[in-house]
Amino acid sequence: MNVTDVKALADTIRQDVAKAIIGQDEAVELMLIALFSSGHVLLEGPPGTAKTFLAQCFARVLGLDFGRIQFTPDLMPGDILGSNLFNFQTSQFTLTRGPVFCELLLADEINRTPPKTQAALLEAMQERAVTIDGETHLLPDRFMVIATQNPIEQQGVYPLPEAQLDRFLFKHLMGYPSADEEKRIVAHHGARFGAPRPADWGIEPKVEPAALAGAIAAVEAIPMVGEVTDYVVALVRATREAPDLEGGASPRAAAMLAGAARARAALDGRDYVIPDDVKALAPAVLRHRVLLSAAAEIEGRPVEGVIQRLIEAIEAPR
Repeated sequence: MNVTDVKALADTIRQDVAKAIIGQDEAVELMLIALFSSGHVLLEGPPGTAKTFLAQCFARVLGLDFGRIQFTPDLMPGDILGSNLFNFQTSQFTLTRGPVFCELLLADEINRTPPKTQAALLEAMQERAVTIDGETHLLPDRFMVIATQNPIEQQGVYPLPEAQLDRFLFKHLMGYPSADEEKRIVAHHGARFGAPRPADWGIEPKVEPAALAGAIAAVEAIPMVGEVTDYVVALVRATREAPDLEGGASPRAAAMLAGAARARAALDGRDYVIPDDVKALAPAVLRHRVLLSAAAEIEGRPVEGVIQRLIEAIEAPR
């Protein structure tokens, strides 16, 4: 498979998801980039902005084994991973697998459970494996997490630990749709009652496993010239030196940004990465990996503005 095939595959996915989802083009684009670069996505937004339904439609068109966890304050790590239960008939322990054993996991309202339970996903997201009672169990190679969370200003939420946030390739902020988009949503969905299902809108599996594997391999093969690599590193290192930031992004962030830039190039039909790929994705890669300094918080400087100033201050290669 070449980049032209990757672009065509992405167009097919976009068209099918658009049958049910209106006005979330940027979220779909980031999810596609994460899919082809083996990353995970965190979607933040108020209730009712189609975060959960978007993940369901995305999984449906890909034909992936879909799992969902509704995070609640009383959720335990074993509810996510599973546990070994004693079978009295065989006098042996048998593994009861949790919902994490799937290909695409929707971690719904992930910040409504305490950090101890959130941490159950750390190994799964980084190594695509889980350890239960000392035994490691592998997850599918294309295991992907799409997590949703409510804004931290809402009641009953827990902030995600830095180690958890760093596992996500992107954090995308899903706001309310425009007036025109909302009219289309009401016209499109207003006559239906009950929870929507992707199949109700004609969304069916369209992607073969071999095609998805080929697309990922094609993205991995895209070269990145030294000047663009230097640009990625300069952006990430700048977050550690900015006076408005108390904590900067990790080397993992730099590696993930490079991989995502390759995927964006492929979605554009190119077999090479340009600085604009890096620049376009940097906010979504960095916004959840940096901490504002106390002075910046007091003065009300938003993270988005600080990151944008860093991007503008670093000269991109020509």
